[in-house]
Amino acid sequence: MRARAVWGSVLAAFGVLAIGWGVGTAGSPTMAPTLPGSAGVSGSGASGSTGSNGTAGGGSTAGAAAAQASDGSYTGAAESTPFGTVQVSVTVSGGRLSDVTALHLTDRGGQSVRISNRAAPILRQEVLAAQSAHVSMVGGATYTSEGYLASVQSALDAAGWR
Repeated sequence: MRARAVWGSVLAAFGVLAIGWGVGTAGSPTMAPTLPGSAGVSGSGASGSTGSNGTAGGGSTAGAAAAQASDGSYTGAAESTPFGTVQVSVTVSGGRLSDVTALHLTDRGGQSVRISNRAAPILRQEVLAAQSAHVSMVGGATYTSEGYLASVQSALDAAGWR
């Protein structure tokens, strides 16, 4: 019975994400998560890159952004949350966001670890599909989502992704 409830919750979460993603790609500015800080990126720690940084112009579409980003791996800022630090690395290949790797997820207590382990693959999939950090947060994983998406955005900024 418990397994059925878990699967029902997982399917419902994917349904909400799919609907939110569909609305978000229609140009709705309200689908982007609201992150603390004026630039949409918060937390301490500097963002650094392990690849080459390119310069970016003022393109506003994902296609234009991808054409201006330099290929390589870029490490996002270590974002502090009440349940631990979240940090990711992104890989840009062929002008596209090709991978997102969680370097560190929240780890204060077993519940925090379980939540992060559930949310990280969903966030990764959504970021890769949208080619952006502007995706919906995972329900029940607010702190993990905020930290993950802010770290993704700082890595994309380091890549020259505009």
